[in-house]
Amino acid sequence: MDDELMPSGTAGTVPLASRKSSESLPKRCISFMSMLALCEMRLSETLCDASIVYPNEGHEFPVHRVIMSSCSDYFRTLFTTSLPSDKQTVTVPSVEPQVMAEVIRYVYCRECNLTERSVYDVFAAADFLLIRSLTEYCGRFLLDHLRLDNCVAIMQFGKQRSSRQLYEAARMYVLKQFPVLIRSNADALLQLSVEDLCPVLASDQLNVSDEATVWEFAVRWIDQDPRLRARHLVPLMKTVRLGLLSTEYFSEKVKQNPYVVATEEAKPLVINALTYLYDLEMISTKAIREMKTPAIGLPRLPHEVIFTVGGWSEGMPQAIIETYDTRSDRWTRIPNEDLAGPRAYYGAAYIGTQLYCVGGFDGVEHFHTCRRFDMVEKVWHEIAPMHFRRCYVSVVAFDGLLYAMGGYDGSNRHNTVERYNPHTNQWTLIAPMSAIRSDADACVLDGHIYITGGFNGSECLNTAESYDPATNLWSPLPPMHSRRSGVSCIALDGLVYVVGGFNGLMRLVSCERYDPATRAWVVCANMCYPRSNFGLETIDGRLCAIGGYDGASAVAYVECYEPELDEWCEATNLSMLRSAFRAVTVADLPNVADYLHADKENLFNELYRNRRLSEVMESDSTSSIEDID
Repeated sequence: MDDELMPSGTAGTVPLASRKSSESLPKRCISFMSMLALCEMRLSETLCDASIVYPNEGHEFPVHRVIMSSCSDYFRTLFTTSLPSDKQTVTVPSVEPQVMAEVIRYVYCRECNLTERSVYDVFAAADFLLIRSLTEYCGRFLLDHLRLDNCVAIMQFGKQRSSRQLYEAARMYVLKQFPVLIRSNADALLQLSVEDLCPVLASDQLNVSDEATVWEFAVRWIDQDPRLRARHLVPLMKTVRLGLLSTEYFSEKVKQNPYVVATEEAKPLVINALTYLYDLEMISTKAIREMKTPAIGLPRLPHEVIFTVGGWSEGMPQAIIETYDTRSDRWTRIPNEDLAGPRAYYGAAYIGTQLYCVGGFDGVEHFHTCRRFDMVEKVWHEIAPMHFRRCYVSVVAFDGLLYAMGGYDGSNRHNTVERYNPHTNQWTLIAPMSAIRSDADACVLDGHIYITGGFNGSECLNTAESYDPATNLWSPLPPMHSRRSGVSCIALDGLVYVVGGFNGLMRLVSCERYDPATRAWVVCANMCYPRSNFGLETIDGRLCAIGGYDGASAVAYVECYEPELDEWCEATNLSMLRSAFRAVTVADLPNVADYLHADKENLFNELYRNRRLSEVMESDSTSSIEDID
């Protein structure tokens, strides 16, 4: 080992006392130069004392017993349990010569030439030869190349080789990408055995917004070979949350399915599901409200959660945090409010597991300060302040950096833009926008930042522009159909959607979208409610408009837009009237369950209570909330 890699004070030697235990040795890899020298010695057969031979193929690999044994428990046992000799010759018939060449290359150089075809054989060889570091090396290679067309194969390979890390990572990819997978790359899933398919379909983490997707895929799997697969109908039915289907869909598509009709063992499942679905329709009766939600009615876990922080309500800024779980259609209040105080009219974005709130206003002060919420540790931290005070600021995250655009400092509105680097905790001024904008909104699409609308101090704007971080240049876009201040915009499916806002006269229900390919704005369906200064995010391939201000007061309304249908539909409202906040969809949190509705077993009772509350409010009843109980 090179002297510079030794602990200080050793003068290139290891004390005898330290040699007695491997734990006392410095935990450092052999230097690259040393590995290169050993590799050259092997290739020139210098001091080689063993050979791995393949007589039938005519291959022989001279090696050093001590080097091979240092990496492989298999070779250590092989070389230390046989009779000593000047040079040992061994055969390893379980490993092909071309694979053994890569194994030896790794042992000497800590690298090997892997391809997407050869990696499976090298992994298997490393597993057989007990070279754990090489199996980890191959596992990282497979996960780095994980895609829709190979994720099922990698999942199955991980299971076969008892590699929990590889199996779980590939399995999670399959669960998350399930909707895309069954549309474009379903063949591998359709070839799974029922024993391998059922755990996938039954998983709480299966990423489906509609249980009909699971049922239809189960039927599709049986259709591949009905003669052999129809007998597995019952275990497949048990993977579907039948209680989350509509009564009409269940009656027409499940109950009357030919496989179900022909399977006597499926009848109890049909009866249980119909009983639950009919109970849901009669939920206003006193007896039914005490029921616990059965397993067939429990929602799955989402892969994405919408966060909303603070805002304005009841004439003052707020610090409330709420998260939205689309699977159970519930808002959950999170207790970890920022102790630094409330803020409204701020900008927000997330990077990794950090949620950033930038600038804003608390009713007195216009902020240049910024706060960061660690969504795993659930603590708030102050980060470096911006160069300018900015409320009504537009903020996006792109390529690990934050961008803060425009805003209002209490006296002036800005066209300035600054960029924050979390690694250096510094804000840097970059090219300014062509227009002064406060109360605009921005999004990221295909490597460009798009900012739309806003207010310049004298009029609401219908202009928009895009920024290219690679060139540090802003470019104008065609004007929108409507002037929009207090607007929200978001990117979805290659388009920029611009929703709501204030045109100088009224709050808007209108929506339009921009296609960068045609450089044209197209009008979309109107929202159900007018709103400005509201949250807008995408989740499950839909837009979600949250809260806002309707011209008279803050609102709690939530509605979702389905692009394929060009329709808005209502969802569960916020817990309080709220405007002037941002909504941020956060994906793949390791502790996502901390931000979901906790009491899923009582969703049935909550549904009863919510419906009764709506009936009381709509009927002008004098009943109090307590009367509902």
